[in-house]
Amino acid sequence: MSPRVSPPFRADHVGSLLRPQALLDARDEHAAGRIDDAELRRVEDEAISQVVAMQEEVGLHSATDGEFRRSSWHMDFLYQLDGVEKVEDASLTVKFRNEQGDVEFATPDLQVTGRIGLSRTIFADAFTALADRVTTATPKLTIPSPGMLYYRGGRAAIDEATYPDLAEFRADLAAAYRAEVRALADLGCHYLQLDDTSLAYLNDPAQRAQLAARGDDAERAHLQTIELINESLRGRPDTLAVTTHMCRGNFRSSWVAEGGYDFVAEALFNELEVDGFFLEFDDERSGGFEPLRFVPKGKAVVLGLVTTKRGALESKDALKRRIEEASRYVDLDQLCLSPQCGFASTKDGNSLTYDEEVAKLRLVVETAAEVWG
Repeated sequence: MSPRVSPPFRADHVGSLLRPQALLDARDEHAAGRIDDAELRRVEDEAISQVVAMQEEVGLHSATDGEFRRSSWHMDFLYQLDGVEKVEDASLTVKFRNEQGDVEFATPDLQVTGRIGLSRTIFADAFTALADRVTTATPKLTIPSPGMLYYRGGRAAIDEATYPDLAEFRADLAAAYRAEVRALADLGCHYLQLDDTSLAYLNDPAQRAQLAARGDDAERAHLQTIELINESLRGRPDTLAVTTHMCRGNFRSSWVAEGGYDFVAEALFNELEVDGFFLEFDDERSGGFEPLRFVPKGKAVVLGLVTTKRGALESKDALKRRIEEASRYVDLDQLCLSPQCGFASTKDGNSLTYDEEVAKLRLVVETAAEVWG
């Protein structure tokens, strides 16, 4: 089996990693005004240096900064787009659930109050700092898909005087993302991941019902998102590999949606112009592998078979059996392996330890080596 020399890699991971306690403490101290920006940056830099070294030590060919400079996988990015305003006195509460019951996540709301644009490259400093720290791995940057800005609040979150026609909103948003993608490529970024929960959520009839209730065309929402992402990537340089990651919610080992990829699969795999798909497949909520029959030649699928929601380690034999099962629907040479999601989509992190996180990443690397060589 041939090795993959460009992203996604045979053994890969989604991006976010558990924040060390020293970093969490420093963030609290900074929020309280007891340390300045420079001291927080020093603590972040030290933590990122250590976590990059860990990723390379376990044998990963890609490395992220663990999203250590963020509180949330998506909001820290979206708030920096021109025209987007954080609404501190209003919050969006999302109900997650796990085996023990419901968990609520509340975050400041956002409103689109002006024309969407990009005045400066978002996460530019974060990427260059990561690139300076890797020695053997390809630095990977994760950002939210442009689809997340609309999915978050819908029409109600977009000022109608600014955007009476949502087609103009989508055009401006795609243009801002194109500028971001070009700027990141100019900085030397060769591996960019667009995270999009909506493309997984829409497989859940309950989630589609919620969209319909707020006035959206739930049956075509995934097609609009695919078109928006494609417009956002139009003209990207050949040197930049782009993947997308889809999950059903990830907060303190809890989730929001369930259901296989059947509803979006045919359009997703055939029309979305990315190089690879990170897909959540860690339990029965994700459905079976049958939708992978729509994956065309030339596209990679990263099977998220190792859960980040629990510390118990999967067996290699079980992982190999599931990879073999997936290969009935898409060629084995198009498959890769990863955890099903990040370990800490928010600063809170999932319910496992650092040592368990490392063991899971090492398991991914070792299993991939035994399957693909």
